[in-house]
Amino acid sequence: MNLKPAICPKSLDVARLAAGAAVVAIDQVFNGEADNAIALVRPPGHHATSNRAMGFCLFNNVAIAARYAQVHYGADRVLIIDWDVHHGNGTQEIFYRDPSVYYFSTHQYPYYPGTGAANERGLDKGEGTTLNIPLPEATPRNVHNEAFLEGLKSIERSFPPDLIIISAGFDSRRGDPLGGLLLEDEDFAEMTKRVIDIAYRDGSGRVISVLEGGYNLATLGETVRTHVEALSS
Repeated sequence: MNLKPAICPKSLDVARLAAGAAVVAIDQVFNGEADNAIALVRPPGHHATSNRAMGFCLFNNVAIAARYAQVHYGADRVLIIDWDVHHGNGTQEIFYRDPSVYYFSTHQYPYYPGTGAANERGLDKGEGTTLNIPLPEATPRNVHNEAFLEGLKSIERSFPPDLIIISAGFDSRRGDPLGGLLLEDEDFAEMTKRVIDIAYRDGSGRVISVLEGGYNLATLGETVRTHVEALSS
């Protein structure tokens, strides 16, 4: 599958708004206007690298949000959790040598963009702050959920975060035309609750979510609603 970015005369403006929405979400949680926040944006961002647009992604919205939180609010440790069906190669590339940002991804593998093997764990000072859990197509829900929770547990032991950013891709839901994983709406709700639990146990309680993939228009709205309900509970 070759997901080349398609653009139109308004693409730059819309991409700036998407990145800006993630920044506003950071402002809201750090200024106490909201406990958690979600940026419902298009285009998504996690394939965009430091120097290249990729997939459907022009700017890496979560990477911009993470760095903004560090520069403007002094967030020392940012955890990015990516449960999109595709590996967020751009997010990984941007922070691969950076020990202050931990990137955790569960994704279908092998699949587009071809990255995200388990042995990709960071380089130099960033070694050990990337965790990839590649999953084969049609991985049973319980196996997927267990892998996600075990990954969270291992991260929490070594990297208590000041801020958690979710790359919320809902193309890992069963029935998505661009994915082959089997999660249901209740799985996203449970994953969201587990993420919030970690945020509060580690003291900050700050979680923002940024929309990534999700292409089954018959189910996407309800899946996002379930996630937002869990995020605000």
